[in-house]
Amino acid sequence: MHEDPVDIDAFLSRPLVARVATAGPTLRPVWYIWEDGSFWWVTDTSNRLVKSVLAGEPVVVLVDECNLASGEVIAVTARGTAELVPLDADRAKRKFRRYLGEEENSWDPGFLASLDLPTTRMIKLTPTIVTANDMSYRGPAVG
Repeated sequence: MHEDPVDIDAFLSRPLVARVATAGPTLRPVWYIWEDGSFWWVTDTSNRLVKSVLAGEPVVVLVDECNLASGEVIAVTARGTAELVPLDADRAKRKFRRYLGEEENSWDPGFLASLDLPTTRMIKLTPTIVTANDMSYRGPAVG
């Protein structure tokens, strides 16, 4: 097993998918951006997750990676109460770039169009607890 501590900021800067859960129960995958000690993601105000956030339900975010080729197995879990905040289009575009690449003209038009919808907001989770587990192992020999 790998004993080095996890660099949480470096790990969360990777374009991984997070799973967000509430007591609703609600569980859904999200693309996120980790900035200023918070998770941010774009949402539509009509979905169940927003209803759970507005109700003040606790939120759990899990971001993990299991790379069978290298043996890297890392999980970061964050817990807290999230809030619905106004859309920050610049932050949303930074998030889209993480997953879709730098060239906006190559993105599916629906991503940019979503930023103009009157129901689009962001959810912000500033965790009260963050844990990181490195369960990496020595991957298979290559050669």
